[in-house]
Parts: sequence; structure tokens; C-alpha cells
Amino acid sequence: MEEPQNATQERTVIDATADLLQTVVDWLRQEAGAIVHDKVVMPLQRLGLTISAASAAASLIVLGIGFIAVGLFMLLGELIGYPFALLAIGGVLVVLSVIFMLIKMRLMQR
Repeated sequence: MEEPQNATQERTVIDATADLLQTVVDWLRQEAGAIVHDKVVMPLQRLGLTISAASAAASLIVLGIGFIAVGLFMLLGELIGYPFALLAIGGVLVVLSVIFMLIKMRLMQR
């Protein structure tokens, strides 16, 4: 009759070992999940928020610059006339592009 009791003890030891192993696996999964959350997920969330805030700010800046440019063009048009305002703005843009090209060519030759 000792054999059935011995089999019960072995099953109990095996069950306890399996439970212990499952507990260790669950704990490791929980710790790995916490580490991944702290080291990967949170920095990526902060990066995403930073990028979205920066793109929103850049969009607002571009929109503001557009309104300022239109206002300055209208003011210049009132002062010297719209055809001359267009000529002045076009001339400034051409001169700036030539200066930019010269600087870029000198930097490329070095």
C-alpha cells in the first residue's frame, strides 16, 4: 500500500515543481514587460509627442510667415504700386538665389 502513497507524493512534488516553474515564468514575463515598457514604450511615446508638437509648431510658424508675407506685399503694393512690388520681390529673390549658389559652389570646391 505504500506505492499509491508514494505515487501521490511524487505527483504532488511534480505538481509543486510545475507550479513553481509556472510562477517563475509568469514573474519573468511580468518583469520583461515592465522593462520593455519603461525602456522602449515610454521613450517612444515621448518622442512621438515631441515630434507631433514640433510639427504643429512648424505648421503654425509657416502659416504665420505666409500671413506676414501677404501683409508686407500688400503694404509694399500700396507704397510703390503692385507691379513694382512684384518686381522688387522677384529681384530680391533672384539676388538671394545667386548669392546662395555662389556660396554653395565655393563650399563644394573645397
